[in-house]
Amino acid sequence: MLEITPVRAFSDNYIWLIHSPRDPRQVLAVDPGDAAPVQRTLAERGLTLAGILITHHHADHVGGVAELLRRPGPTSQASPLGDIALFGPAREKVPGEPVRLREGDRVRLDELGLAFEVLDVPGHTAGHIAYVGHGAVFCGDTLFSGGCGRLFEGTPEQMTASLGKLAALPEETRVYCAHEYTVSNLKFSLAVEPDNEDAAAYLRECEAKRARDQATVPSTIGRERKVNPFLRCREQSVKQAAERRAGRGLQSEAEVLAVIRQWKDGFRG
Repeated sequence: MLEITPVRAFSDNYIWLIHSPRDPRQVLAVDPGDAAPVQRTLAERGLTLAGILITHHHADHVGGVAELLRRPGPTSQASPLGDIALFGPAREKVPGEPVRLREGDRVRLDELGLAFEVLDVPGHTAGHIAYVGHGAVFCGDTLFSGGCGRLFEGTPEQMTASLGKLAALPEETRVYCAHEYTVSNLKFSLAVEPDNEDAAAYLRECEAKRARDQATVPSTIGRERKVNPFLRCREQSVKQAAERRAGRGLQSEAEVLAVIRQWKDGFRG
């Protein structure tokens, strides 16, 4: 299992530091929207930034990239990769000159003992990607615990397909999303499925964690299949709730997702 350090940024972002299995002092940063907390964590823990993985172009995910490429933080260790390796989506404009990735590509960092498969997961943005490997998925803003990203650039059909790819991963896969939205997402889940006992129990667990200022993520794919309405659009309970909300019959998963995503956009639970 990977060693992963969460770095909090802004009000609710998580920047994930993935430690090399060969040398835990070497790390990759996932979606560093702010350089300062990353630099601080590197300095405090004696870590070296060896690379950066970007899932999509939004500022709260890439805002720290340029600074980290210039000044990765004080360290006494040299990266085995030399310069900081930078990876990002092929279809989006991001800082620097990343290795541009699309579905089917593979990130191999043999010196670090790390390798990730790339999935195209558009919907939140047009070119969003996810990184899958070592029993984990780094999915940016496509999948959240209990929810999914807003449809800023993509379509319900794209998001449905993207979430289907993620839901098809092994159930034990750990889900490293980029925001602490779990409690509010689960309150919405229970608005959609009031009788979902798994979601209710998970909400109680997550509220207790937040009361202790603990992170609610990572989740797992198996858990998300049970509690996340956006992965449950085939379930009659979710479909019927969406149809009541829409006031009409819905014929496809994408139609169901479109209704509950719009519902979630205005939800105040």
